[in-house]
Amino acid sequence: MPPKAKFTKEEIIEAALEIVRNEGFAALTARALGARLGSSARPIFTVFQGMDEIRQAVVDKAKALYREYIKRGLSDTPAFKGVGTQYILFSIHEPKLFQLLFMKEHDDVPELSAVLPIIDENYEAILSSVRDGYNLSHETAEKLYRHLWIYTHGIAALCATKMCRFTGEEISVMMTEVFISLLNRLKEAEI
Repeated sequence: MPPKAKFTKEEIIEAALEIVRNEGFAALTARALGARLGSSARPIFTVFQGMDEIRQAVVDKAKALYREYIKRGLSDTPAFKGVGTQYILFSIHEPKLFQLLFMKEHDDVPELSAVLPIIDENYEAILSSVRDGYNLSHETAEKLYRHLWIYTHGIAALCATKMCRFTGEEISVMMTEVFISLLNRLKEAEI
């Protein structure tokens, strides 16, 4: 009969998430996790097969938290600006989780046109908010989304690494100015 688990799966994942939130993904070790739980590492492995499984659970939990931000953004008016704002807020409120999801090195470098669907499972919903919200063709919506993601990601990366701080008003004004300029330029190109 296997030993009785000292901790639940959820308790272990939450402790692991807190380590990553505070110290970054590299700090998530069996020893650190055991210490966080006030135990040795051994009880962790009555619930999980290994650290890879725990790391994946933390990534999944980070993605779930990020999805909540995007869901809030999509419910804003205009939705696309709401998504961009929430992306930046996620980087401010959860800098280590933002870095884990959006600032890690990849083995295979995707083309620009493929990067968003690869890194963000919310891609289709966000693209729809652009296309439907502004009555754009699929191609134009994708171009606008890519351009604005690059700009928004830059602001978010600056926030997540504490390179500089922006007020909510500054973020709103910058995003609006760039959005209007790009939208006007892309609409002119369609004519």
